[in-house]
Amino acid sequence: MTQHAAMRDANHVLTLEEITKLAEEGGKPAETLMNVVALIAQRFRTDVCSAYLLEPDRANLVLAATLGLRPQCIGTLRMALQEGLAGLVAEQVRPVAVDRVQNHPRFKYFSEAGEDAYQSFLGVPLIDRGVLQGVLVLQTVEARIFQEEEVRMLAEAAAQVAPVVSEARALDRFIAPAQERLWALARNLWWSWDHDSTSLFRDLDPVNWRQLNHNPVSLLGEIPLGRLERRAGELVLHGRINYAYRRQQEYLQADRSWGATHAGVLRPRPVAYFSAEFGLHESIPVYSGGLGVLAGDHIKSASDLDIPLIGIGLFYGQGYFRQRLDRNGWQEEEYLQTDINQLPMEPAIGRHGEPVTVQIETRSGAIRAKVWRVKVGRCDLLLLDSNVEGNAPEDRELTSRLYGGDGRVRIRQELLLGVGGFRALKAMAITPGVLHLNEGHSGFALLEAIRSRMQDEGLDFHRALPRVAREVVFTTHTPVAAGHDRFHAGLIEEHLGPLREQMGLSHDALMSLGRENPGNPHEEFCMTVLGLRVSRRSNAVSALHGEVSRAMWTGLYPGRPEDAVPIGHITNGVHVPTWLAPQMFRLYDRHLGTGWHEHSGDAHIWEGIENVDDGELWETHLSLKSRLLEFMRRRAVAQARHRGEPGETLQKLGRLFSPDALTIGFARRFATYKRANLILADIEKLAAMVNDPKRPVQFVFAGKAHPRDDPGKRVLQQIAELMREPKFADKFVFVEDYDINVGRHFVQGVDVWLNNPRRPLEASGTSGQKVVLNGGLNLSVLDGWWAEAFDGLNGFAIGTGRTHSNMDVHDRRDGDDLYRVLREEVIPLYYQRDRDGLPRGWIKRMKRTIRTLGWRFNADRMVMDYTLKCYVPAAGGTSSDMNLAG
Repeated sequence: MTQHAAMRDANHVLTLEEITKLAEEGGKPAETLMNVVALIAQRFRTDVCSAYLLEPDRANLVLAATLGLRPQCIGTLRMALQEGLAGLVAEQVRPVAVDRVQNHPRFKYFSEAGEDAYQSFLGVPLIDRGVLQGVLVLQTVEARIFQEEEVRMLAEAAAQVAPVVSEARALDRFIAPAQERLWALARNLWWSWDHDSTSLFRDLDPVNWRQLNHNPVSLLGEIPLGRLERRAGELVLHGRINYAYRRQQEYLQADRSWGATHAGVLRPRPVAYFSAEFGLHESIPVYSGGLGVLAGDHIKSASDLDIPLIGIGLFYGQGYFRQRLDRNGWQEEEYLQTDINQLPMEPAIGRHGEPVTVQIETRSGAIRAKVWRVKVGRCDLLLLDSNVEGNAPEDRELTSRLYGGDGRVRIRQELLLGVGGFRALKAMAITPGVLHLNEGHSGFALLEAIRSRMQDEGLDFHRALPRVAREVVFTTHTPVAAGHDRFHAGLIEEHLGPLREQMGLSHDALMSLGRENPGNPHEEFCMTVLGLRVSRRSNAVSALHGEVSRAMWTGLYPGRPEDAVPIGHITNGVHVPTWLAPQMFRLYDRHLGTGWHEHSGDAHIWEGIENVDDGELWETHLSLKSRLLEFMRRRAVAQARHRGEPGETLQKLGRLFSPDALTIGFARRFATYKRANLILADIEKLAAMVNDPKRPVQFVFAGKAHPRDDPGKRVLQQIAELMREPKFADKFVFVEDYDINVGRHFVQGVDVWLNNPRRPLEASGTSGQKVVLNGGLNLSVLDGWWAEAFDGLNGFAIGTGRTHSNMDVHDRRDGDDLYRVLREEVIPLYYQRDRDGLPRGWIKRMKRTIRTLGWRFNADRMVMDYTLKCYVPAAGGTSSDMNLAG
């Protein structure tokens, strides 16, 4: 460095000691910030130095301090991130230097600031603890070309100033404390499973809350500060806001947790949990169904237990489709673009303070992606987004839709998820100790992990593979063939050829990793086979599914009997706070003890349900049932109005269903093996059942068929058409556009949950587990989780668990047994009342299902099982292990 440059560096440096001194002199953060910008302007010899703070909506900047612009603009001059050069700095999270601003396409003149005289611009992002806080800007009258040294020095000054800016944002007058705390709640999805926080947002504006799909970011963005303060004052919300905020901070900062005791080895090297979809909340549409909701529940429970875990997925700009039924009951799909500014996401920041991007080379060019970060309680979720400059048009659309496109689209999505996801972790200086693959979609992450290990440790492929494999947990989810992605050799070579060469593998050697029979050159590459081959620990998701999976994949392990195939099982569970109705949560608080939900995986916690008064439990259930019926009527009317139905029809739909009638719910993906139409096997029996004036039955249905699954659509159409038949019109309702919100209402309000897949094709199923928590009873085929849960008194079973090689015989038997159980067991028990009008036998069964199943089939127990049996051993954290077989 030249003497001149060194002198300039010394003049420009803003030290931590100086910042501390300015803070002491100024007292308040706002005054400190004014002193800082004045000092920076002096050091850099510029006419203007300004600090813009990111507002709580993270979509706008506000001028917070300035030397050179008009002082009256402080706190009033606002710009969107899409506006001006300062907005460009915040949008791209990198420095921007321009010598003549009028020539730049993003130049915007703010006349009220008096900046018309200034020609040059230098802006750098203000980042504190990895989070963007605002922008620091220099301007000069003359057209000045800022040197690289000056850009670097301003960036260093910004790094020293950022904590002051962060404090100013949190504590000072630019943002009202109530608004700031509401935004802090909204930016972390912890609120979505905290009933106090959810009710707080709802009470701010109940109508808008519903219309905005329960999205607090959208809600707060639409409420001006003045109106928010008035509303908070009118409803006396300030105490509730402070209470919710304090509880959130206590939750995030707690250091005494189950994870701290049992999973300390994961703290420096966390679990990387890969999944093609995450169902966290209805306002974040990056999920389609059960697999995604399971992943969402997994990361939430990992947060509650304080397991160091990072989720990796894809950001789907159009999500899964919106569903509408036409007048004939045929499913129509609509895709809507999601507004990123309305989601609690921010750019992931790399080790050097830059936004994380990844690039993957293929034979047909590079695929690039940016990375978003979502806070899920204590955990982070990283979502890769291919809609970036530099990508070909087809690749910009690559992550637009979930489960859309042909095989080429799917392999490119999975390449981005696996390889891109692993590289994103590395760009953020995160070294995972465990790779957990939730199904085979992310299997290519294993190849990138091997390549990385080869490079870092100087190993060849065959030595690196077992080192990676012992850190891998692979979960397989379905025995249905369509659930296992397969790609032909040409697609594999096009997309993995460059990676294959870096690993020193031939094309055939790579293909053999994904073939059940490595010697068969015609066999396609199966992602599940890759996951099973390159993992030390593989599991199915229920006991029965474990048996099915061992039989299904026994060919991968020649010489081993079926029982010795190394695929275990960890049965799925559901996240209790997410799916438990607030009314039931309060009932449990009263009878299971405060803080019961923090130990919901312990069996003894649930014993207290037997002490609940029958009347109290029944009245709580009826209130939830009424809420479901109100929701169902509202949706039915909206659906009919959208189809142009006459007013008379709308009035009838508004009065649908009786709260006194037995209400049976069915909501899931409309795949043919799930047999949604099994109840239609005998229409005359069904008509007699639903129209019995003494013991009526009513059915609510919801679910989506895959856009290319016409057989599934025809099953759905059969259900929808019943609504037009006079003898079923007021007994059957199909609620369109099944999502987490619809599912929540269903599982919290039904009397009975119907589940009748063709055994053994249901790997686990989790919707019935959500019903258990809310006191509903399951009526299910003995498949998936119910096969290990049913004890004869905690619900109802269809069949005995036997199957038949002839599918028609199998279906006919189950259909007959479904009607028998309804007629002989379910309906009589529900309508058997005592002199108080209470169905004592039914309530006894409700209590038993809660007591025997609530602790077993929840996500805390599931994640604890994964941690103790998979994560900690994979990370080398066990203190003893003498099971050396296999």
